[in-house]
Amino acid sequence: MRCAHRRRLPLGLAREARGRSATECVDSAVQCQLCAHEDGEHYGLLDDLEYGTALWFRWGGAHVDLVVLPDCPVTGPGPDREGCCLFADHSEQHTWEDTVEEASCTS
Repeated sequence: MRCAHRRRLPLGLAREARGRSATECVDSAVQCQLCAHEDGEHYGLLDDLEYGTALWFRWGGAHVDLVVLPDCPVTGPGPDREGCCLFADHSEQHTWEDTVEEASCTS
């Protein structure tokens, strides 16, 4: 289950994020993309940058900043090899580990 913490970007960081974004379109508020947790830092995805990197909004307590992090290189098992949508060296599980299995329509 994904973390439920959300945070609005301070105006100055929102402007900076738009300037660094390839699309110049960045949400003014984000939800933490890590799995559910209370303590520590939270990370909200703002935009993909160059191939293999993304711009993230990081917050924890009163501390907020923008960070460019490399994409997580881990892919899931199975034939589709779904990739993780988080950053390299993130804590806890990968995004594809949190998906609900779909029931077969043929049973």
